[in-house]
Amino acid sequence: MKRVALIIQYDGSCFSGWQRQKNSLTVQELIEAALFKISSQIIKTFAAGRTDAGVHASGQVIHFDIDYVIPADNYADVLNNNLPYSVRILESVEVKNTWHACYSALYRHYRYVINNGKIPNLFINNWSWHRYQKLLDEVSMSNALEGMQGEHDFFAFQKSGSNRSNSITTIKEITLRRIEDLILIDIKASGFLYGMVRSIVGQLVLVGENKITPQIFIDRWTSKKKNDVRESAPAKGLCFVNCVYKENVFKRINQNDLFPKFLIEGRS
Repeated sequence: MKRVALIIQYDGSCFSGWQRQKNSLTVQELIEAALFKISSQIIKTFAAGRTDAGVHASGQVIHFDIDYVIPADNYADVLNNNLPYSVRILESVEVKNTWHACYSALYRHYRYVINNGKIPNLFINNWSWHRYQKLLDEVSMSNALEGMQGEHDFFAFQKSGSNRSNSITTIKEITLRRIEDLILIDIKASGFLYGMVRSIVGQLVLVGENKITPQIFIDRWTSKKKNDVRESAPAKGLCFVNCVYKENVFKRINQNDLFPKFLIEGRS
């Protein structure tokens, strides 16, 4: 048996999330079906993070154990021939049998994209939340993020239905920036609570529209006022950008440059 790791992109618009479910099409189901087709083995895959329905990935990482003759670096091409174009394997490599896509991760990086322009943009519509009613105040939104970095209890941003024993996690970095009409919110954390990023973004938009102050935003999560956190951003603006490990197991793919570049980025 050898352990193979894959780095994957997928358009979450088509799927009910990563994890296999009854009566719903998921990314895990498609990949495991493709593995069975090429090897006639029932293979279980393990992901760095479980994306919800409608959430995208530019650099999801998974691994599986398999007893099959093809070289590990050939799995990307072989699997792509058996997958729809909404799912692409960017690279496949053999890893140590002690390496785990989820448990070996140092942190994960999610990005949320808000299109704050008045006019819809067909080319990014499925990958962004078109929030056009008001011009968002990105300065106030950035001020609301003060104090979130580090280990904290983010119970207020955890949606019901989570099976975690606690709501404590560590945010390594959280940033917000505007690039013309687009607002990009990047969060790097050791782990994410169920619905956490979308809940944070929903509250930040309230700040940006001056419906609540940055201080109210801060008080809601520091005082664990979950009942006050009712707004949540839609799934389509959220993307699992990448997962970072102590050693870079992927050689061809630069994980720091996975998310699609918008043409407006880099303009002076």
